[in-house]
Amino acid sequence: MTETAELNTEHRHWILIACMLAMFMAAIEVTIVATAMPTIIAELGGFSQFGWVFSIYLLTQAVSVPLYGRLADMWGRKRLFFIGVSLFLIGSVLCGFAHTMTWLILFRAFQGLGAGAIMPLTSTIVADIYSPRERAHVQGWLSSVWGVAAIIGPLSGAWLVQHFSWSVIFWVNVPIGLFSMLLLARFLPAREHHKGATLNLTGSCWLMICVTALLVALLQADALGYWLLAFLLLALLAGWQLKQHEQRAEAPLFPLAIWRSRLILAGNAGNLIIGATMMGISAFLPTWIQGITGGTPLQAGSALAMMSIGWPLASTLSGRLMLVTSYRFTAQLGALLLIAGSALLLLLRADSSIMQAGLTAFVIGTGMGMTSTTFLVSVQNHANYDIRGICTASIMFSRMLGSAIGTALMGAVLNFNLAQRLPQASDPMQQIMSHESRQSLSEATLHQWTGQIAASLHWVFVVALVIAMLTLWIAWLMPRQRPEAE
Repeated sequence: MTETAELNTEHRHWILIACMLAMFMAAIEVTIVATAMPTIIAELGGFSQFGWVFSIYLLTQAVSVPLYGRLADMWGRKRLFFIGVSLFLIGSVLCGFAHTMTWLILFRAFQGLGAGAIMPLTSTIVADIYSPRERAHVQGWLSSVWGVAAIIGPLSGAWLVQHFSWSVIFWVNVPIGLFSMLLLARFLPAREHHKGATLNLTGSCWLMICVTALLVALLQADALGYWLLAFLLLALLAGWQLKQHEQRAEAPLFPLAIWRSRLILAGNAGNLIIGATMMGISAFLPTWIQGITGGTPLQAGSALAMMSIGWPLASTLSGRLMLVTSYRFTAQLGALLLIAGSALLLLLRADSSIMQAGLTAFVIGTGMGMTSTTFLVSVQNHANYDIRGICTASIMFSRMLGSAIGTALMGAVLNFNLAQRLPQASDPMQQIMSHESRQSLSEATLHQWTGQIAASLHWVFVVALVIAMLTLWIAWLMPRQRPEAE
């Protein structure tokens, strides 16, 4: 018997609210911490370790996502959800008590281990309690959480830091998480796990080594130097060992049904591309606004927030569109919007308005919302209950991996172009991003640097456009069918 069959229909709304609260808690974490980081650095020091506050969180989150997905299929969603949220909340409390940057990084790693459960399990729980036709609409509600978090996060973070201690930005998660757990404890029925089912520990170890080595190589490529090759080699070796082990294992970490389904593979490939394309705007549009046009961080954040507004709106629309057209049509329309938005990045000029940048971000957000929701819903509808958790987790993991790959690839393109165009300049990007350093540059030097940096960023946008074009081909692999009622 599935959880859907055991569930009183009138309780589904409370479960959805609980899942939205948990997802909001994880979504707001990134933006609210980013807002408070200057204050944290001023108090704790350790600016050289700044990047690791975010990288370690992403790393432990990404590594744990597939494991939570598999364990949720074996032991039940409810138990794993409580474990993950408890780890996240304990990590949040400890982060607020950190007295050095090193301790903050350590507690952020712990927090990321819990965060790895939240996104895949909330989405899986919602898929369990709603029919295939309803999932398309409800996943849009879950996506809307990210748009709200993108707006509330920076504003609430700035207000809390100004009026209270920076520790409070971590502690605000606690009441939200506890209330979410309370709702699920009351309304979500527990499901007995498979008798005799055990986690594939050898496969899990190889997966963790592979993912950790690959993400460290991608996230810390600039700092590693020649050690980058060692980490890539370790990731390749662990990946090969994982493949060999999975082929022989009685209970593989990734069930064979995943590899045999063109639809599931397409859904994962699509989210990998979406994650990579997303970094073209998330990481480099604010750089353009502040560095090339001389805009303020608030203007850059406002333009980028338009992507987070377009995403949930398109996600909700795609739910309705799937019901009257097909998975393929909806995914292809989203892919065309994503391509159009990426092409609009190439039209940005030094005198472009913030409104133009915001419109570009909005179009890209609509494309991402429409494609990502279609890929996710199609995979969840295709997978049966016993593998739905790992299938959903694989979608989330693919997007995270794509973001790391996109950041590394586009960062390398930018650095290569800057080295070719401004070989004598010492960190020109940092100098034009800093208001004080920018003012100290002569008008001629500033004009030359901004022109060359703009040209370098345009090549980054070209890479983003090429990656976005792959989404159209992946969308073609989607079936020409609609979500059907159970």
